Amino acid sequence: MTWFQKIIQIFKIRDLRNKILFVLAVFGVFRLMANIPMPGINAEKMRGFFESNQLFGLLNLFTGGALDNLSIIMLGLGPYITATIILQLLTMIFPKLEQLYKEEGEQGKKKFNQYGRILTVPLAVLQGYAMLGLFQRQQLIDQLSPALILNSLVTIAAGTMFLMWLGELISEKGIGNGVSLLIFAGIVADFPRSIKQMLATWDPSQIPSYLLFFGMALIVISGVVLINEARRNIPVSYAKRVRGTKMYGGVSTYLPLNINPAGVIPIIFALSILLFPGMIASFLSGTGGSVGAVAQRVGVFFQDPWVYGILYFILVVIFTFFYTAVTFDPKTISSNLQKMGGFVPGIRPGSSTANFLYYILNRVLLIGALFLGAIAVLPSVIGGITGVQVFSFLIGGTSLLIVVSVVLETMRQVKAQLEMREYETF
Repeated sequence: MTWFQKIIQIFKIRDLRNKILFVLAVFGVFRLMANIPMPGINAEKMRGFFESNQLFGLLNLFTGGALDNLSIIMLGLGPYITATIILQLLTMIFPKLEQLYKEEGEQGKKKFNQYGRILTVPLAVLQGYAMLGLFQRQQLIDQLSPALILNSLVTIAAGTMFLMWLGELISEKGIGNGVSLLIFAGIVADFPRSIKQMLATWDPSQIPSYLLFFGMALIVISGVVLINEARRNIPVSYAKRVRGTKMYGGVSTYLPLNINPAGVIPIIFALSILLFPGMIASFLSGTGGSVGAVAQRVGVFFQDPWVYGILYFILVVIFTFFYTAVTFDPKTISSNLQKMGGFVPGIRPGSSTANFLYYILNRVLLIGALFLGAIAVLPSVIGGITGVQVFSFLIGGTSLLIVVSVVLETMRQVKAQLEMREYETF
């Protein structure tokens, strides 16, 4: 079946068609909100600030331009993601929180997610206040009265909560993960502006550099797809069991371990953490005195591309191991295999199987973590080699990985929906 036939088949199925149209409608609402600005903005200065500041430019990319427009959803899903990071870090400190997340099933995860929603509100207010203070000192927006600041903070927090609600609606009624899809929509929405910038700065004398850049971009995209889809299959056999007059088991299958089991989450986590020191330093740099002097030095330190690149790489690697440790438990998998009569050939069931899974996972995960870290810092590396920066949206490691991962995951879910309906018809 060709792609064109699959698309026709998708839109012939009413339920699937409605899910896709619902996601597109939510994207429309998201883009509308991203272009509703708050009062007092200096548009030209704002764009110049985000083009010259690497950290804030990357943050603006995730919001689809909502931040440099100073829109009512200027923070995007950042506070919600930060709240999730904080809670998942706290699971390593508080055993009750870890038990709630891992052992209490679906109800426990619902309560854990509710804590994340509650924590999002104060974080949105705090980040909004820091952003508004920074923009006022940079003279990017007019000086706001206390009443207008309060009104702006309520609007910013409400916009973040509304965006979080839209993401959960997509997860519930649409196809794919709502938060990932909204981040994907924000990245893709910035492509036309990047293409316009590319055409405006086109230089025929740099054609060899452009060709080298596009060649490297194709290699990077191929590598992202390859690693994202790569699996390490662990063989699993099931013992024969007789129940009544029927025999079960006696088959061999495999347990797939992804080379990149954490997806794009470590990059999003690392970016959220990396933005905080620079944001706080920018906020405090205008206060004067020793605090202001220290804040200015910290700001300059984090603006250094070498410092930014090294810290970004290290944080991505650390969060890859951390997030996998939180979401993937070899002991639970080993226990479930043993209950179902499954075993890894040559490995004893129970703790030996769990240790074997840990052994394989840590080695597979090292490849995935180093790959994610390399993808995160790749734009700066390739830009330095080729001397071409304007096309960075093509190989912007973070944005590229998110776009590829979301597209592949959504395609898998659509394919699963089609196959399920084929079985039902049969």
